[in-house]
Amino acid sequence: MNTSLHRALKTTAATVATAALLAFGASAASAHVKVAADDPAAGGYTHLTFNVPNESPAAKTSKVQVTLPTDTPFTSVSVKPLEGWTEKVITSDLPKPVTIKGSTVTKAVSSIVWTADAAHQLGQNQYQAFSLSVGVLPAAGTTVTLPATQTYTDGSIVKWDQKASDGQAEPEHPAPSFVTTAEDGAAPSTPAASDPATAQASSQATADQIAPAASTTSTNTNSTPAWIGLIAGLLGLIAGITALIRTRTTQKR
Repeated sequence: MNTSLHRALKTTAATVATAALLAFGASAASAHVKVAADDPAAGGYTHLTFNVPNESPAAKTSKVQVTLPTDTPFTSVSVKPLEGWTEKVITSDLPKPVTIKGSTVTKAVSSIVWTADAAHQLGQNQYQAFSLSVGVLPAAGTTVTLPATQTYTDGSIVKWDQKASDGQAEPEHPAPSFVTTAEDGAAPSTPAASDPATAQASSQATADQIAPAASTTSTNTNSTPAWIGLIAGLLGLIAGITALIRTRTTQKR
């Protein structure tokens, strides 16, 4: 084999191997218990999916518990059945009454516990998705934290309950969380009529936006004849080429 080609193949193989190791390391570092909300709009209902990987090299995951908030409790919680796992819904008294949609709430679901049978415990390189339907979601911009506890068959327990902070490195066992968004169909905020300065600034901003738009429309209108001329020229060119081809064909005959 050519020496240069041999070296090139060795270099390529090393590069691929390094990339694979880096990808594996990144994947392992991000293998945490996480939650995804399909519609986090405030005031509504959403489906929550908790992805739980097995991170033990020797034991299996046999139980998962998710703790729900009590300061912004959910008035509705439903659990999606999962083959091989039994679920337990725990309801508790709230630390203090909470008003939701005009109603006072004193009790709410505080946690869900999933327990696997022997055949469905999570082994190495496996994960499971646990699903809930919950509502009503709190105000927009609220971080809903849902700590999880993972129990292994060797008796070890991992608590996913550490809160992440902006500008800080991710903790070793971050708590699953999501942030609520604006309520569906909510109208954008407008300046209060009682604030003349704000209203005047808003009106000026609107006028500034309208002026460039009008200028652009005028420019596009003035350029219309130029476009027509260009198209006419292209059509003439095509006709000329066609005539030339026909002439040469006739001459050959």
